[in-house]
Amino acid sequence: PEGVTNAVVDFFSQQLHKLEEACQRVGKGLVSVILDPGFGFAKTIEQNYQLYGNIPSLKSLFPDYPLLVGISRKSMIYKLLGTDADNALNGTSVLNALAVASGAEILRVHDVKEASNVVNQMNR
Repeated sequence: PEGVTNAVVDFFSQQLHKLEEACQRVGKGLVSVILDPGFGFAKTIEQNYQLYGNIPSLKSLFPDYPLLVGISRKSMIYKLLGTDADNALNGTSVLNALAVASGAEILRVHDVKEASNVVNQMNR
């Protein structure tokens, strides 16, 4: 991974290490963790797509943790399509399908029925 993906990998690694240490201090096993790379937060469109393209790398580096992809109606979709958030469903559905195919286990969505249809088709 490169660039923004390296920053996300470093952040995940540091935070998981801190969590593991905290759990050991209080005598608890590791708690349930979901990894969210934060699409759209403090990233350019290019960085978002670089990170998106590295979903398989994120999954392979952190295989024990479910990966959440939250791209529903994000500007990375509608700006690229030259539209607005209200008209980004098709782009969102395509990228959700590719995210699931790349290893994402959890999708954060606005359009639950449509996303459910995508996941059901991907799991056939």
